[in-house]
Amino acid sequence: MQPINANGYSIYFNENGYKALNEFIKEHKYSSVFILTDSNTNEFCAPQFLPHLEVTIPLEIIEIEAGESMKNIETCVELWSILTDLGADRKSLLINLGGGVITDIGGFVASTFKRGIDFIHIPTTLLGMVDASIGGKNGVDLGNLKNQIGVINVPKLLVIDTNYLQSLPQREMRSGLAEMLKHGLIYDKNYWEQFLDLNQIVFDHFDALIHRSVAIKNEIVKQDPTENGIRKALNFGHTLGHAIESFYLESATPLLHGEAIAIGMVMESYLSLQKGLLTAIEYLQIKNLLTSIYEPFVIEENDIDLIQNLLIHDKKNEYGKVQFVLIEGIGKIKINQSIENELIVKAFEDYKN
Repeated sequence: MQPINANGYSIYFNENGYKALNEFIKEHKYSSVFILTDSNTNEFCAPQFLPHLEVTIPLEIIEIEAGESMKNIETCVELWSILTDLGADRKSLLINLGGGVITDIGGFVASTFKRGIDFIHIPTTLLGMVDASIGGKNGVDLGNLKNQIGVINVPKLLVIDTNYLQSLPQREMRSGLAEMLKHGLIYDKNYWEQFLDLNQIVFDHFDALIHRSVAIKNEIVKQDPTENGIRKALNFGHTLGHAIESFYLESATPLLHGEAIAIGMVMESYLSLQKGLLTAIEYLQIKNLLTSIYEPFVIEENDIDLIQNLLIHDKKNEYGKVQFVLIEGIGKIKINQSIENELIVKAFEDYKN
């Protein structure tokens, strides 16, 4: 697969990525290398990654517990302290080996440690590969509010090795798939249509679908790196999806990111239908595919108002107004859309039915 040029860095795939990585480290003469992992990637991915790494400088692996609950400022303080204790300096490099939590928090920690050290992302989950690691968004949650604290700062290099997916549970694969489906809905109707019959997709061809998904997100981000315009398109499904994910984050039945975003996409497609932007046929195609992949989630009637209250914290909001991203037909987008509360409630009702 061909490398992809992003804003200020390159995205490499599989074996070509490790060659580029080693050349980059050698060229930049780093004083030390730190690899941030979680308990899962340290066990399943680090043994696969380390043989590819050709360095003679000091190397340390830092492990945190796995899970979204670790993506907070307290973990950052621990990581800054560990880096300090291990002698990290301005010429150190941080390699983030893991899923979206690791790339999010690792990029934030690197961007703020000693006013910024270089970092490289090596995502090991499908969600990390097609979404979290691309575009320079790094940050942490504030309580149960998703990604409230952060910076936009790109890695020096991004290496996507799809071999890591072989150890990924199917539920995590489905979570990442939601972002791929979103890329088709907001940008490329032909790409979306390739997923309409999932039985026809073979894993051997999945690399090409991942490459296209990465390219779509990169094309959007390059037009609008700081999310003042078209980059907001990437938030389709996320206004309601993030609120739902946040609400159930500490419940007995937490949702994975992609599972919540799938619900959000169904609901925001319904809003698009009600606003006259989608046809009924398009809406049913979207709803039927998403509900066939993601088991419908029971949202209790009493929870709807509480979830709606979380919408005010959405990062797209302006002047206290909730701003939605809707689709205008499959493959096109309308940003900065205001929706009445009554219609949002109807979206919940439609999803339940």
